[in-house]
Amino acid sequence: MFLQLKNITKTYPGVVALDNVSLDIIEGEVHALVGENGAGKSTLIKTCTGAITPDQGTIVIKGKEFTGLTPITSAENGVGVIYQEFNLVDQLSVAENIFLGRAIRKGLAIDRKAMESEAAKIFEQFDINIDPKELVGNLTLGFQQLVEIAKAISQNARLLIMDEPSAPLTHTEVHALYAMVEKLKANGVTIIYISHRMDEIFRLSDRVTVLRDGQMIKTMNTADTNLDDLVTLMVGRELKETYPARKHCITDEVLLTVENLSGEIVNGINLEIKRGEVLGLAGLIGSGRTELAELLFGYKIRKTGRVTLEGKEVNPRIPKDAIATGIALVPEDRKKLGALLDFSIRENISVSVLERISKFFTVDTKEEKKIGEHYKQSINIKTPDLKQKIKNLSGGNQQKVIIAKWLATHPELVIFDEPTRGIDVGAKSEIYALVNSLVESGKAVLMISSEMEEVMGMSDRILVLHQGKITGELLRKDFNQETIMGFASQN
Repeated sequence: MFLQLKNITKTYPGVVALDNVSLDIIEGEVHALVGENGAGKSTLIKTCTGAITPDQGTIVIKGKEFTGLTPITSAENGVGVIYQEFNLVDQLSVAENIFLGRAIRKGLAIDRKAMESEAAKIFEQFDINIDPKELVGNLTLGFQQLVEIAKAISQNARLLIMDEPSAPLTHTEVHALYAMVEKLKANGVTIIYISHRMDEIFRLSDRVTVLRDGQMIKTMNTADTNLDDLVTLMVGRELKETYPARKHCITDEVLLTVENLSGEIVNGINLEIKRGEVLGLAGLIGSGRTELAELLFGYKIRKTGRVTLEGKEVNPRIPKDAIATGIALVPEDRKKLGALLDFSIRENISVSVLERISKFFTVDTKEEKKIGEHYKQSINIKTPDLKQKIKNLSGGNQQKVIIAKWLATHPELVIFDEPTRGIDVGAKSEIYALVNSLVESGKAVLMISSEMEEVMGMSDRILVLHQGKITGELLRKDFNQETIMGFASQN
């Protein structure tokens, strides 16, 4: 046994994050940890890495017993972790990031060549093509994730905790990740693997543990369970439909018209969205999907093009202009662009409507609370108090707060960019139901997703982008994964 957690309990004001959790991790296994956002997974792994100290319980690593760890003692005992949030410095090279805080030296001087050589050996071992001299800030999110993994490997971790490692990766990078996990396991490294992607759980793990509401529900051999049973254990109820059915609500009214829209990546985009329609945008990373959303929202300035909303030409040069015209954007990176992490839930929801609820530069706190309570109830934000800082919420509940912020502006067009990235199946189901309610009420939705099943499951129509241009359009009756990939990767 490599790791044992015995009766671990951790509480925060108003929340029991872990409730008497016990768990055994066998040496050399890939052990999956699954559960809805807020189930206690992050608290559990932070207990293992010394980021938090449990209120009660013991941690046993290779026979050594601890009532609490520090990051140093955790690392000294062979535990490494790759968190969802990167701990990289954009201005430093790949090699410098991998050896940050423990640089290889020649005398008093840092030996960059030695660090680059060691980094290259790690990448070569896993057949990854990354230049150790490249600045991390120049890499895609996917390659930055692989650098994080290389950093943990370089520390000779014998237990590696991987928290949503595939979330920012492309299809090709995901397969590189799988190969790394399989090779690490073959080399005797024990892995705790956390993911909301169920296909990964069944492909990679030997055993799987389900957490729900801070409690350990069940541990089983992965080969002895199936997707439906696992989801039922996670959410405590049966999710009958992954993509809930909605009424046919597309009208003849064209809400948004885009003509010859161009930016740094997109070039000559033409499209229409009707009221009551979910228009999906598919394409590989870098195809221009996100830039198209940012151009419509005024986050980036368009070079050419004409945009008409509700029959009126609009030219948002900043997001405030787009909001005033009835456009909202739920961004891809919720922590950098969507949330004010050190502010309360109530403040995060009201920030988009401060002018509406303020008099003489003073916020009407009663109205602010009323708006917050409305969305807490209507979209099921799980929190004991609206005064809770948003950074303390699970990923799914953070996403709901960000959506609530934009719904408070009463938009006509809502753009969702990767709306369910890194959130659990239960929260996904709730967001899909919310999308349905928006279009059923006469709004329109533009949905960007790298998840092929998601974009096909939720869209009425799909546009496919490649190198900034629309290369294909499919109606629901013609949806086909191979066809979409063909349009997305054509030369």
